[in-house]
Amino acid sequence: MKARLPKGMGGGAQNMNAMIRQAQQMQEDMTNLQEELDAKEYEITAGGGVVTIKINGKKEILSIDIKPEIVDPDDIETLTDVLVAGVNEAIKKVEDVNSEEMSKITGGISMPGLF
Repeated sequence: MKARLPKGMGGGAQNMNAMIRQAQQMQEDMTNLQEELDAKEYEITAGGGVVTIKINGKKEILSIDIKPEIVDPDDIETLTDVLVAGVNEAIKKVEDVNSEEMSKITGGISMPGLF
């Protein structure tokens, strides 16, 4: 006697193949997007515009421009604080953009190690 599966319950191999193809396409889309995001450049200012930091999508600092008015040999601490704040903001910007763009592909699904 053959068991009859309810409509839509058969064809497991076809459904699995479709899911695998969909996962492969998602992985390909994510790889392409990551390459695009890595190539992007961002410009962030700190300290009211006295420091400008350029960073790429790989979180590599490309340049730091410091305006002379922030350079005070008697107050290195302020310059240091502005540089730290600017670098941290630049890194956060890259992470936020990367996360937002990736979630458009994954639909917000997080599967560490799979993709």
